[in-house]
Amino acid sequence: MESKIRNFINKIPKCELHLHIEGSFEPELMFKIAKRNKKNIPYKSIEEIKAAYKFKNLQEFLDIYYAGASVLIHEQDFYDMTWAYIEKIHEQNVIHTEIMFDPQTHTARGISFDTVINGIHNALVDAEKKFGITSKLIMSFLRHLDEDSAIETLNVAMPHIKKITAVGLDSSEIGNPPEKFKHVFALARTAGLLTVAHAGEEGPSEYVHTALDILKVSRVDHGNRALEDDILVQELVTRKIPLTVCPLSNDKLQVVSDLKEHPLKKMLNKGLIATVNSDDPAYFGGYLNENFIAITEAINLSIEDIYHLVINAFSGSFLDQKIKTKYLKQVSAFYKANK
Repeated sequence: MESKIRNFINKIPKCELHLHIEGSFEPELMFKIAKRNKKNIPYKSIEEIKAAYKFKNLQEFLDIYYAGASVLIHEQDFYDMTWAYIEKIHEQNVIHTEIMFDPQTHTARGISFDTVINGIHNALVDAEKKFGITSKLIMSFLRHLDEDSAIETLNVAMPHIKKITAVGLDSSEIGNPPEKFKHVFALARTAGLLTVAHAGEEGPSEYVHTALDILKVSRVDHGNRALEDDILVQELVTRKIPLTVCPLSNDKLQVVSDLKEHPLKKMLNKGLIATVNSDDPAYFGGYLNENFIAITEAINLSIEDIYHLVINAFSGSFLDQKIKTKYLKQVSAFYKANK
């Protein structure tokens, strides 16, 4: 890769829209917190944890992901995990992030919702104070569980509603279609929350349809398989629905057979509002800059392509219009000075 493009990626102000905070849990910190909490994990060293980060599909990844999350017990643990992510993205010139968290992963283990959200939220407040990084919080429901569990989670979250911008839907996609959660998403919308959902990652393009029509999502997380349906693609373009694409995740989980076959360029050419994100960076080999660098090398993106992907992310964010406009001007000024 040309040093000019790499430098452009590293320095342009960026926005991340698809990040699972539990998926940013690096092995070193996991091992440290496990020892601090006297929590046994099935690994004797950091090297063993890293070696375990090899999986062939989404379910194999999720099994390791949930095992890692089991060491998180105290508010400080959630703060430390979130702060580690903040420090990483600050180094990478990410100035806005929209973070997903999975409360059911923790409440099912007897950890209170208050403990989870307060630890994460306090780190995000400190991130804005120290680094000027703005953020939004997305509460994701685990789709392999039933809708009653999601409704219970939404009810428990109500005292903290002002800390939450949207609800999402993640975990095992196949066999758990979006319509399974139509009631809880309707309740969330009534409570004033926006909605997003993972769809079209491993599941079919029909899941993207139902996420739009039944869950009324503002963004589709992943959305790769939407390209299999020309009518759906046109609907996404017409309705200006962003897709939060995650290249290294797609490669690691074999959503694409090879990163050189990734459909990101095709999405841009079709007029889709595609964005680049890291998904679960501790597990998939990189944060936002690494995703940009890998996909740029794989499919030969230009500086103009990278600029448009960054603009798409800020445009598709849940920021209020005044701050969004400020950030878009920053990005445009950087592009004009460095193209």
